[in-house]
Amino acid sequence: MRTNRWLRLLALLFAFTLVAAACGDSSGDDDGGTATSDADDGGDADDGAEADDEAMEEDDEAMAEDGDDEAMEEDDEAMAEDGDDEAMEEDDEAMEEDGDDEAMEEDDGGEVAAPNEGDGTLIFGGLLPETGNLAFLGPPEIAGAELAISDINAGGGVLGNDVVWFPGDSGDNGDVANQTVDRLLAENVDAFIGAASSGVSLTVIDKITAANVIHFSPANTSPAFTTYDDNGLYFRTAPSDVVQGAALADIMLADGAATAHFLVLNDSYGTGLLEFSSGPYEAGGGEVVGESIYDPQSETFDAEIAEVVANDPDAVVIIGFEETSQILTGLIENGLGPADKLVYGTDGNMGNALANNFDDPSVLAGMKGTLPGVDVAGELGDFRDRLLETPTGSADGGLEDFSYSAETYDAVMVVALAAIAADSDNPSDIAGEINGITRDGEKCSEFTACVELLDAGTDIDFDGVSGPLEFIDAGEPSEASILTLQFDAEGVIEVIGSVQGKIDG
Repeated sequence: MRTNRWLRLLALLFAFTLVAAACGDSSGDDDGGTATSDADDGGDADDGAEADDEAMEEDDEAMAEDGDDEAMEEDDEAMAEDGDDEAMEEDDEAMEEDGDDEAMEEDDGGEVAAPNEGDGTLIFGGLLPETGNLAFLGPPEIAGAELAISDINAGGGVLGNDVVWFPGDSGDNGDVANQTVDRLLAENVDAFIGAASSGVSLTVIDKITAANVIHFSPANTSPAFTTYDDNGLYFRTAPSDVVQGAALADIMLADGAATAHFLVLNDSYGTGLLEFSSGPYEAGGGEVVGESIYDPQSETFDAEIAEVVANDPDAVVIIGFEETSQILTGLIENGLGPADKLVYGTDGNMGNALANNFDDPSVLAGMKGTLPGVDVAGELGDFRDRLLETPTGSADGGLEDFSYSAETYDAVMVVALAAIAADSDNPSDIAGEINGITRDGEKCSEFTACVELLDAGTDIDFDGVSGPLEFIDAGEPSEASILTLQFDAEGVIEVIGSVQGKIDG
């Protein structure tokens, strides 16, 4: 390109020379020629000038093009340089990010998350159902957390400071839960307590544990968590549905249910509990004549109810949440309600809140179900009364249900005691102590008594309000109580029995 420009410049100079010569010749002719000759010469000169002018215009255009070419080349070079710079910057950023990722992977060995830096204050974040189809579980769980926080701070707190509780709603979907998690991560929480729903917890567990924060549920029962890749930061005080499912099957068989149809919520909780209840039921001699897996957001459940009608089973099992009342209404209208069949529920629907959805709660009389936990209302009067004194327990006429209140209390207590044992509010350090706090040490069951043992350097075995706990390595109880519940003649929940289940860990 540069060689061409030189050639064009030389051509231009040559053109200028020709023009100058032509102009000189024309002047001479004008000075010494005749009129006719002037006219002839003038015509020739004009023609030459026009030719020269055209040459100049062409050269000017060529120069302009050269100038444009140069400008374009400069722009292209600048863009290329900018592009190279941007590419280099992107490469540098990618290298930096890769370096950070590699550093994190080296720190955690690909399995254990890199420790967070503690600030000396143990902070809990709530992820409990204030709204949604499990909202009936919210008040007892929140009251359990409030009572635990109060007892811990009354006993001297953790690391010389009061522990902090930030409430938060899990809702019944990932949108609400993720908003809560984002908000509370910004508050530098060390441990989330929740969610109640296994499905909801599965939408946030990766975000929580990736932030190197403890995720501790008092009510998740899906077996999926036992083997979940959680960087050692997920725990629960509720037992896996392996235990609840076996208990439900035993109840059904004892009641003489030879055939059963299962209506099941389509999520990890529903399908997991189906597997671990239908399996033992069939192993015990029962026959599963139908399984209807449904979408809880459906406007109607007519198709599923029609399947139950067609199978005409001895027993109907509903593993669901708030939509259970709509399903039961359809069953009752088709002569398949608790007055006509053996009808069973589980922890997701067995509460007084279910009966409150009916104008006549007595239509539920005789319906049975299971609930992991202890009989707070009947056997733990002192704990129940203290729950009723909490801000949540004393609001709006008190608590209707006490489901998972003890498990929530114990979850907060275990984290606090583990922080004392670790002498840190670093979530990774705390997580490393949690399983050991619940097993293989000197028994204790109250915060101050446990702290005295820890201060003396004694390994403790914390037995909670909900039971002995005895966590397996997966961070969940190896022992748990499963209550048998039944709606009485007036449609009020009552505890009619319990079994103690165990899981080998």
